[in-house]
Amino acid sequence: MHLNRGDNQKERGPAPVRTTDAVLVVGGTGFIGSAALRELTGPRHRPNRVRALVRRIPEGSEAVTGVEYVTGDLTDPASLRGVCDGIRTVLHCASYIGADEERCRAVNADGTRALLAEADRVGGRRTVLVSTTAVYGAGPHRDLTEDACLPVPASPTSRTRLEAEQAVLAAGGTVLRPPLVYGAGDVWVVPSIAELLRRVPALPEDGTARLSLVAVGDLARLLAALASRPERVPHGTVHHAAHPHAPTLREFVSLLGDTLGLPVPSKGLPLGDYLARLREAPGKVSAHQAGLLAEDRWYRSTLWSRIDCGTGPGHRARLDEAAAWYHGVLTPRVPALSSPSDTAPASGPE
Repeated sequence: MHLNRGDNQKERGPAPVRTTDAVLVVGGTGFIGSAALRELTGPRHRPNRVRALVRRIPEGSEAVTGVEYVTGDLTDPASLRGVCDGIRTVLHCASYIGADEERCRAVNADGTRALLAEADRVGGRRTVLVSTTAVYGAGPHRDLTEDACLPVPASPTSRTRLEAEQAVLAAGGTVLRPPLVYGAGDVWVVPSIAELLRRVPALPEDGTARLSLVAVGDLARLLAALASRPERVPHGTVHHAAHPHAPTLREFVSLLGDTLGLPVPSKGLPLGDYLARLREAPGKVSAHQAGLLAEDRWYRSTLWSRIDCGTGPGHRARLDEAAAWYHGVLTPRVPALSSPSDTAPASGPE
């Protein structure tokens, strides 16, 4: 047996227990995975078991009460033995985000195939994969539906996450493609915009690009709803997981000004001039990543109504809820972005 358990539990025997409504969250200490755990153990959902696959058992306040933590590594198939015993639905929220193609493939593609093989060994489990709209590659994307264009991923991360999608779909699972994800725990979206505002006090193309976003808590509700009602979506399908309202960049920055006190530029610059100014003020966010905010990346999402899951109160309310987190990470300056890991969020620019 290759699993280590939290909660002082003993090792399992070799025989798998019966499948129930239990849920396995892969990447349970990551940005999205930990939000899914909090939702699954909250008052709206209570599966009879919530298990989290992690690389390290969290301690103290990092641990979510009511979760059975087990350790394993997607790059080590032997360490996954038994993780799907007694599980009905697997929520796969783990990924590696970075430029190392070999590492991306080991975690995102091969790791997903290893997880699916373990699920199949114990009789097959419905898998929901959290992927990313970055698999579409270059934009602009305007009101894009899931079948409107073929993915053309442009980075090692996106290419290997598309491979993971293909494996999950072939196994009859479900793929979610969230766009930019924000909220408590976000080290990419809002911190990156804050950095750009500090480096260049203007918006590219006057901030007219429309951007799909989703709050991490709303994405977690969507995942929990899928775990409890998997029969409401056909096997082997892809769905966008974006809030229905896609604000312009200027509108979203104005919300950041209202809720977090960030500066709201009154002027805009043509993209070329903006990127030239950006290169004169070096920082952690690249010109390529900044350029992604200058073109429409707007994705239609109908999954909410299909599975009877409310879309939430909207971006202003969700930013208000996350204000304490953002004030902490944005003060006194934008912190260094977290190192890529196999539980990294699906929200960073690729």
